[in-house]
Amino acid sequence: MTELKEHDAMLCRACGREERASEGYPCADCGTFLCLVCTIRGVTLCETCSAKHAADSPGAASGTASGTAGGGGAAPATPA
Repeated sequence: MTELKEHDAMLCRACGREERASEGYPCADCGTFLCLVCTIRGVTLCETCSAKHAADSPGAASGTASGTAGGGGAAPATPA
């Protein structure tokens, strides 16, 4: 009888770890495989897409964080 040699694993495009294909999620932009550990850590983009987004808008990540914090602080300044 022949021996089955199935290999149900994929490489995570964020960290490079090899995981089972069923235990991961697609990149939000291109759909490549991201492992479950990266997904739990909040990684939603593969390394390539993350670098592409950083090059497209270098201050976008810090601007988004400060915009969120600034929006929360601006509301109480309105007169009652």
